[in-house]
Amino acid sequence: MSFFTRNRAELEKLGINPDRLPPGQYHTKRFPILNVGSVPDIDPTTWDLKIGGLVGKPQRYSWSDVMNMPTVSVTTDIHCVTKWTKFDTTWTGVATQHIHELASVRPEATHVMVEAEQGYTANLPLADFLAEASLFASTFEGEALTPEHGYPLRLVVPRLYFWKSVKWVRSLTFIAGDEPGFWERNGYHMYGDPFEEQRYWGD
Repeated sequence: MSFFTRNRAELEKLGINPDRLPPGQYHTKRFPILNVGSVPDIDPTTWDLKIGGLVGKPQRYSWSDVMNMPTVSVTTDIHCVTKWTKFDTTWTGVATQHIHELASVRPEATHVMVEAEQGYTANLPLADFLAEASLFASTFEGEALTPEHGYPLRLVVPRLYFWKSVKWVRSLTFIAGDEPGFWERNGYHMYGDPFEEQRYWGD
């Protein structure tokens, strides 16, 4: 019996529906740390979030601005392209829909390019960026994010592979049409649906 088959059998023993696990994934209770480059040392007093591109007016929000926005909590499964899945993770932060409304995004915008500290980027269709479970998280499991997991703010878009859930977010640029981000330029799928196994170019 393969590792993946045994892993799915463990789910059934735990009373968890194995259909929650996308193909080619295994479930874990750990939260592996993966990122491009080093973990940045961010000072929240100088941090800001910039909103631009196809918007009514470019915006800039300080950390205190973001902390004063209404918050939501989401409990969801997350799926990494490196094949691990973690069930029932709880995140709290600002709904992406709220940021979208504040930005007065123009109707011709179809996608958003999310940029992180140190220049990492990921592309997202607006429909996924604005999905009900998508948010800008500042806490994980009731505790402030650690630097390794994206402090002070990370995007969480559970319905796509987790490389789209950008850590250390610094800017959003709303665009008409799709453009590749960092990993998409380096062989990863432009969309990244875990249940379709859209990991790499051609999947």
